[in-house]
Amino acid sequence: MNIDKLVNLFFEVGTLRKIARSHRQTLLTDDLSDNIASHSYRVTIIAHFLSQLENANTEKVITMALFHDIAESRSGDQNWVNKRYVKVFEDEILNDQLSWLNKDNNLLEIVKEYNERKTLEAKVAKDADLLDQILLLREYENNGNQEAVDWLKGKGQLKLLTTKSAKKLAEKIYETSVHDWWKDIWTEKRR
Repeated sequence: MNIDKLVNLFFEVGTLRKIARSHRQTLLTDDLSDNIASHSYRVTIIAHFLSQLENANTEKVITMALFHDIAESRSGDQNWVNKRYVKVFEDEILNDQLSWLNKDNNLLEIVKEYNERKTLEAKVAKDADLLDQILLLREYENNGNQEAVDWLKGKGQLKLLTTKSAKKLAEKIYETSVHDWWKDIWTEKRR
């Protein structure tokens, strides 16, 4: 493995922390904490558990989730308005980023498999990506963002999910308060 190129890839991946997600434009939010790196992290956590619920190859699904937006270090994040007018040459970006890896490393093939959305693992990883969007919208809704409320009406994101487990999780996300996770563990006691 080429150590120089590997270190450069590490630095490039670090730039994903600096790339704000472009839905900020259409959601009318200035949330600077939502970037490609933070998004990919939660997608990967979701993917881990969703792959187990769907009996998919967990390692492959996690790899897909970790790398699903790696090309955005060079293209930026494109929202649905951008995608209407801008063509991103993602295959070219991925080849430039990852083709130097030796033949024993199938990372480029795994990312391409994700983009084709044909295998169970690719569908599970994409569902994890969509579940993160639903979670984020619920968080924005909780903060009073009317655009997020409008996006959640009709449950449009739910219609894009393909696995039974993701649909079940999404329904639970729609009905759960964003604060429920800490309500049973908070305490006034000090240690």
